[in-house]
Amino acid sequence: MSENLKKGVKFKKGQSGNPKGRPKKFISTLTDSGYKMSEVRDCILVMMAMTMDELKDAFENENATALEKTIAGAIRKSITKGSLYSMETLMDRVFGKSKETVESHIEIKDTTHTTEWGT
Repeated sequence: MSENLKKGVKFKKGQSGNPKGRPKKFISTLTDSGYKMSEVRDCILVMMAMTMDELKDAFENENATALEKTIAGAIRKSITKGSLYSMETLMDRVFGKSKETVESHIEIKDTTHTTEWGT
């Protein structure tokens, strides 16, 4: 927490409370680094089938690419922490986001009015 927030000091006009901005997601970082989406997808699919020991070996391998280290680390982190956020992000990249369905009932009442105009 920043010192300004701890002390209850308000930020000056035009001053950001988060000067570096929101951190990039790891997939965006990889594609910005020059990896093609097909390479990212293929790597995710292969690593999703690995055991924890295989993921650990891939992560600790000094010859592993940044892509392999990033994905192996994200999968291990999700499993270790019991959080599915990183796994969901990876799955969404490979298979696309699942469609959500919403059931709704709409009742439309007849609001037409008839007026007779006489002569």
